[in-house]
Amino acid sequence: MSFVGDDPIEVVDYDPTWPAMFVAARVELEQALGPCLVDIEHIGSTAVPGLAAKPVVDILVGLRSLDDSAVVIPALEGLGYEYVAELEDELPDRRYFRRLVDGRRTHQVHAVARSDRTWWNRHVAFRDHLRAQDEDRDAYADLKRRLASEHRHDRVAYTAAKSDFIRARQ
Repeated sequence: MSFVGDDPIEVVDYDPTWPAMFVAARVELEQALGPCLVDIEHIGSTAVPGLAAKPVVDILVGLRSLDDSAVVIPALEGLGYEYVAELEDELPDRRYFRRLVDGRRTHQVHAVARSDRTWWNRHVAFRDHLRAQDEDRDAYADLKRRLASEHRHDRVAYTAAKSDFIRARQ
């Protein structure tokens, strides 16, 4: 997944502005995607109050169909998101977009067919678990900080090293 970003992995303390950043992005996305949009969620660590995170707002967009990509891609590009087509080889059921400000990712959008409940439910369930379980939230923050230090320039290794923790709590 080297296409996601080459910037060093940095985990920072929770920023209370992340929810507002999501709400602003949500409004933009709702207006831009119109009838293609079925649902939208704030996922990932920035969606969990009190959780340390990479300072990138993760957004899960549920589309009527991935066939809407012909409309969705230019709409998101018009909002300043970059479409990363290369990730489709690895994840064909998802469309990935990132927004860069001064060369750093601030937002990323994962667009999936809302009818594909597997990807959607897995990410929402993990977010909800961490919101409800302070002990797991704190353990996950500790794990992420350690892994960010160990794998600062290796996103694949960082992500893989978190997977057992995540799978055990979905």
